[in-house]
Amino acid sequence: MRMDGGQQHRDSGQSAPVVAGLRTLVLNANMQPLSWAPLSVWDWQTAFVAVHQDRVFQVKTYEDVQVHSASDSFDVPAVVALKSYRKRKNAGFTRYNLFLRDEFRCQYCGERFAAKDLTFDHVVPRSKGGGSNWLNIVACCSKDNLRKANKTPRQAGMKLLREPFEPNAFQLDKAARRRPLAKSSLHNSWMDFLYWDAELET
Repeated sequence: MRMDGGQQHRDSGQSAPVVAGLRTLVLNANMQPLSWAPLSVWDWQTAFVAVHQDRVFQVKTYEDVQVHSASDSFDVPAVVALKSYRKRKNAGFTRYNLFLRDEFRCQYCGERFAAKDLTFDHVVPRSKGGGSNWLNIVACCSKDNLRKANKTPRQAGMKLLREPFEPNAFQLDKAARRRPLAKSSLHNSWMDFLYWDAELET
């Protein structure tokens, strides 16, 4: 079935293609984001197919946005939820996840940096038998990486903020929720599900 996208404007009745860049927030069956690290989103086409194959619940749709077939019009899903709870997998050992675990903070000086200004440090250098894994790698700024060089923290007279550990998916999600999301990338219809437990303003 061929779909043509368009936004129906109440004031003019004209349509303009707007669906190309739309995304759909994906919730787990408990109505919380499937993941925060990164935020669980699908392109709208994937979500649309899942809704019409009855694989997910359509929770919210984009207002005034529809897609059209030759004979029908359909709402575009803004938020969908899985029908059964999906257990999270173990966190992948990736650059993003490691920086997220350490909250984009150098584990020696404690300063926070953009990802491009961070590097990795083997707590126990590889030349001394240290492995490349969760328990031996931390986020580090370039200055402290050079200072520590091919030494252990004790040999370099440096101290870790905390011992490295292997995080689970929920710990990474918690860290991700403490990082500000780019508001420009979030649709208003998502907000109740992203900040459902945020403290209300008085």
